[in-house]
Amino acid sequence: MNYNQKKFRPISNSSNGEVSSEMIFVYEQINDLVFCSYQGEKIIKGHLIGKVDGEGNIDMRYHQVNSSGEMQTGICTSTPEILPNGKIRLYEKWKWTSGDFSAGESILEEI
Repeated sequence: MNYNQKKFRPISNSSNGEVSSEMIFVYEQINDLVFCSYQGEKIIKGHLIGKVDGEGNIDMRYHQVNSSGEMQTGICTSTPEILPNGKIRLYEKWKWTSGDFSAGESILEEI
């Protein structure tokens, strides 16, 4: 699976997450390396970097600065589903590695 130049929008997120529905993530991929930058209502700037396996699963790390000026970090695994229209839906399980160290889940969908 190749994520290069794919755009995703969040369709759900745990309440302890800072990703909001207006955000757009534009992924780039070189071989098995995936990276992205993002920003939105609660996030001034964020980046992710990850590795993709043979089934399209992504093991990633992210860091961001939120609108309160806090630097935040986390880990995430994304599992893809190919929808009937050919678009990708990503099921994400994440955990903060800073702040309260809580965990959550998100779903992103290709636009």
